[in-house]
Amino acid sequence: MSAVQSAELRDEPEEKAAETPDEQPAAPPPLYPGAPPAQPPKPLPQLLLYMFAATVVGLTQALGMSFITVTIQQIAGPLKATTAEATWLLAAYLVPNASLTLMLFKMRQQFGIRRFAEYSIVLYVLISLCHLWTDSYQSAIIVRFFAGVAAAPMSSIAILYMLEGLPREKKFSIGICAAMTVISLGTPLAGLMAPVLLDHGGWQRLYICEIGLALISLALIYKLPLVSGERVKVISRNDLIAFSFLFVGMGALTVALTVGRIYWWTEKPWIGWLMILGVACLTIMVLMETHRENPLLDIRWITSAEIIHFTGALLIFRIILSEQSSGARAFFMMLGLGNEQLRGLYIVILIATIAAGATCSLLLKPGRVAAMHGFALVLLIIGTWLDSHSTSLTRPSQMYLSQTLIAFAAGLYLPPAMLVGIMAALKRGPNYLLSFIIVFLTTQRIGGILGSALFGSFVTWREQVHSAALAQDLAAGDPLVSQRIAQLAGAYGSTISDTVVRKAEGAVQFASQVRQQAYVLAYNDAFRFLCLLACVALVVLIVDVAFETWEHKRAAAEGLPA
Repeated sequence: MSAVQSAELRDEPEEKAAETPDEQPAAPPPLYPGAPPAQPPKPLPQLLLYMFAATVVGLTQALGMSFITVTIQQIAGPLKATTAEATWLLAAYLVPNASLTLMLFKMRQQFGIRRFAEYSIVLYVLISLCHLWTDSYQSAIIVRFFAGVAAAPMSSIAILYMLEGLPREKKFSIGICAAMTVISLGTPLAGLMAPVLLDHGGWQRLYICEIGLALISLALIYKLPLVSGERVKVISRNDLIAFSFLFVGMGALTVALTVGRIYWWTEKPWIGWLMILGVACLTIMVLMETHRENPLLDIRWITSAEIIHFTGALLIFRIILSEQSSGARAFFMMLGLGNEQLRGLYIVILIATIAAGATCSLLLKPGRVAAMHGFALVLLIIGTWLDSHSTSLTRPSQMYLSQTLIAFAAGLYLPPAMLVGIMAALKRGPNYLLSFIIVFLTTQRIGGILGSALFGSFVTWREQVHSAALAQDLAAGDPLVSQRIAQLAGAYGSTISDTVVRKAEGAVQFASQVRQQAYVLAYNDAFRFLCLLACVALVVLIVDVAFETWEHKRAAAEGLPA
């Protein structure tokens, strides 16, 4: 996910084609120690090949995670696990995935980009093959953990390939937008492909598809090498100690946020202990880094007002986006629809995401970031407001417009945000680039998990409130209630002769319908809350832009630097 990691990351110096001094263009200095020198743009056919490789590698990683997300109920059965237990497959995958980026960046500097990419894809293929021998819940948990380890560098490699060969001025427009778009396609593509694969071979067919993509990625990476600069020894013993605390801390919080709403936060004491452990380890890591001469992260810069503002904006946006990733799909699943019935919705999201990436690549410039973010928030406000009027009769086709707006907003928001962060880091110096990368990736991965946890918890809470209110209003002696129960009981007339049992079955069906209505009201509350949050974010953005404009005008009037 670190687009910036590589404004120009490339291959081993000894493997470059020989050039005479006269043929070598003048190159600007590298962005950071070990960064490769600038390369001339590649010919169009070769550039398209590298972009194709970036697409395949990015989709390999994205589908590997999304296949589990969209089929969690279908794969729980073959593994002889409940849905709650199957959720641990997601947690096992995300634990290493959420924190490994920090060390991966330094490993690329120390071992070289090409070698790093080749070893990473080989590891990914081997772990993917292990899925074929997964025949129990316990083994699936272990394999998914190592799959998370192997998949951690794949997003970065995809972005490196997308940036490879582009002119310098296009890296932060076309390169970033295209890379972020590819990575965002995982969920809708998985939703389209998973039903077909499950129908033609069961859950192992998902893994075979993942293995096939990994093998294609392996061939492309070896056939199309990246070019990197001089290797630099940047990993120290203290780095490993600091990373250990980061890994444990992030891992504990990731597990708690992933499964907390399933087991419920206050019902299981170990959820609280996990959160305490996570906060304690991250606190120790921060204290260590604050007092180191060459820290992994510049904690003082990360806790500056500028970066806190940037991080807060990204986290709020990721929480709002949970409306699509955790809201709309979960809403239809609650109504009893499967991935087959959501095919049209996935296609709409897919098209909107690609269109947003293309639009963003054409419009993205530093001076347009605020306007693009404002427009994205307006789209989110409209989309979430439209969804907040759902009923139990709402079907995917009625959400096509709203989900198109939300998917388009996501494609317009993230690349400009990344550009702002890159510029803020490079203004302070090349060494701040790594710190920014960690901030950005943490907000994206942890922010996505946090958004899903908050959305799901809010819906559960509101469902309890609405269920209590409906139960109070629908008294058993109400003639309308009795009539409805009798109608539902009549459906069992041909199979159940006992009147008492038949009436009890009708009461069960009635209670199920009441609970479904409570869930519909709860989802509408959640959609309205996210709409309100987007409105607040838009107001804050407008005030922030107005304040900056006023500051520039005041500075110009007083003859001060802007």
